[in-house]
Amino acid sequence: MSAPDLDPDPDQQSSAGDPLARERAHLAASRAALRAMREDVQALDIKDVTANWVNAAVLERQIEDRIKALADLSGTPLFFGRLDYLHTTREGQPVAGDDPIGTVYIGRRHVHDAAGDPMVIDWRAPVSQPFYRASRKDPQDVGLRRRFGYTGGELTAYEDEHLSDPEELERTSRLLQAEIERPRVGPMRDIVATIQPEQDEIVRSGLSGSVCVQGGPGTGKTAVGLHRVAYLLYAHRERLARTGTLVVGPNRSFLHYIEQVLPALGELEVKQATVDDLVAHVEVRGTDTAATAVVKGDARMAQVLRRAVRSHVTLPEEPLTVVRGSRRWRVPAYELQEIVRELLDRDIRYGAAREALPQRVAHAVLVRMEQAGEAPDDRVQNAVARNPAVKAFVKACWPPVDPAKLVLRLLGDAEFLAAHAEGLLTEDERKLLLWEKPARSVRTAKWSAADAVLVDEVKDLVERTHSLGHVVLDEAQDLSPMQYRAVGRRCTTGSATVLGDLAQGTTPWATESWAQALGHLGKPEAVVEELTAGFRVPREVIAYASRLLPHMSPGLAAVESVRDNPGSLVVRRTEDLDADVVAACAEALGHEGSTGLIAADARIAPLAEALTAAGLPHLSPGEETTAESRLTLVPASLAKGLEYDYVVLDEPAAVVDGEPDERTGLRRLYVALTRAVSGLTVVHAAPLPEQLGEL
Repeated sequence: MSAPDLDPDPDQQSSAGDPLARERAHLAASRAALRAMREDVQALDIKDVTANWVNAAVLERQIEDRIKALADLSGTPLFFGRLDYLHTTREGQPVAGDDPIGTVYIGRRHVHDAAGDPMVIDWRAPVSQPFYRASRKDPQDVGLRRRFGYTGGELTAYEDEHLSDPEELERTSRLLQAEIERPRVGPMRDIVATIQPEQDEIVRSGLSGSVCVQGGPGTGKTAVGLHRVAYLLYAHRERLARTGTLVVGPNRSFLHYIEQVLPALGELEVKQATVDDLVAHVEVRGTDTAATAVVKGDARMAQVLRRAVRSHVTLPEEPLTVVRGSRRWRVPAYELQEIVRELLDRDIRYGAAREALPQRVAHAVLVRMEQAGEAPDDRVQNAVARNPAVKAFVKACWPPVDPAKLVLRLLGDAEFLAAHAEGLLTEDERKLLLWEKPARSVRTAKWSAADAVLVDEVKDLVERTHSLGHVVLDEAQDLSPMQYRAVGRRCTTGSATVLGDLAQGTTPWATESWAQALGHLGKPEAVVEELTAGFRVPREVIAYASRLLPHMSPGLAAVESVRDNPGSLVVRRTEDLDADVVAACAEALGHEGSTGLIAADARIAPLAEALTAAGLPHLSPGEETTAESRLTLVPASLAKGLEYDYVVLDEPAAVVDGEPDERTGLRRLYVALTRAVSGLTVVHAAPLPEQLGEL
């Protein structure tokens, strides 16, 4: 591997014909070609090619999306790598030859010249795959892999690996390392230039199967999940355009942090939501105790709700008489009971069965008409199904169910709850579920987030939830079984990518194993992949945080960081906590990049006052950092999934004490300790949690 030319020198620009200048020329030509592609789309005239205004509106929308996708983003390299193949390829098969004539530039999107010849190949294309997976042991017909270095959008360096040269020693790419460690300001960026082989295998796995990625801090699991969406949209665009894709995150701050990754990769149509967004059928204005939320989130509640829904069905005891003209047709009670039992035994959605019931009854009437010598057709059956007597029978036997009203009754009526929780919930658990003061109506009820999930469950029991083609679920370890079911309903006919870290589970109902979680999600067959190589968090920092693992997640493997950054961890004992925390923030801001001050939720208000008094402006999670505003004050409860170049952690003991139990507190602390990319400063006045020990 040749040394990276971080500052072009005469040796690299020698008799070889100034390779850096040639690469810059190709970049300029590629940008011009992309600009021409965009101008061609902008110049399209659709006046004479659309049949009506609906077609015109759809086509205009597609053109607008295409124009956005062809934007040349300032500061974003158009290509980041190059492959020189040893042989040409024809229909996917190598063709023998002596000259390395297949040169491919790898970038975020496809770019072609006026003749249609590719100038940049999309990173998701099969021909680009060796850029991520080729090695000296398995060169995959690649003679040369070249990486490019950029400064502010300008190509400033390149670095070569001659995979076919047995004498060239294998070593870590300095450009690759520099890109991974590059300071960040603003939202999360893509990792398309730095995807590692084990990550690429997950990214390119097929659409038909679901994947669960267990990854510790800094392993890139979130980025892998987002790039997997981008890859699937490339490989299965028509199918996913019909069925849709969704990214589910833990909170709005997290979604804001990741929202620019997919657009930067040219994907503009992926929806993002929290679990609360998915189940927003009622207005959430209340909260539950931890014990109550655990019961409401338990998978047993699904069976309780199912019983409650089906309890509305009653077997008819009287015959049904249908009058048509001068004739009266009688269906006996026993036959009506058989029809109702058959629908119950089929176990279809409550609403679907209710819609089928009048047709079944009408069919029974038509049989009698035929036996009497008449010849009724489908129109007659539909008319009988709409007969007032049949409608009244259906309303009495199989009445409509309002999901919110049912849950309202379940949480407010002790007898109703006891009847349907018998053998499932204990008396103490039922007491936890019951509201102290039952609400009078759906609108006045102080619904909690867990209640909204119950309403969503009932809604699905009544009417099938629309299924998407693919769902990405991030920070999945914090979901309750009922929340997993809510997400799983959105991909019953599609697949899922589940991302998380069992060690970072900080809710009282956090899952203990991925097998359990995937079962609740409805994807028990999903393949579980584990990422153990850390690329973002320095080795010294992750080793310090990993001291907590035996005490909160025994048996879970610690992350092995590939980054050796001596001096990245500082632990300070202080007498004046606020003053020294502010001083540590000022010191961190002296470095390039973003800074996060993470503290227990109860400490946020006094720290905000201290920062303001010291003249240090700060942001809240979800607000975008800029070159002028690089400090974010982060409650420990919102730190999960976020990253900062430098982190100042305030009073670790307070983070632990702020949680309902020690295990959850230690996991919250583990999350806070692992948000730093370049450096972590821990400032404390109280003794550190004993599980951390001495530095």
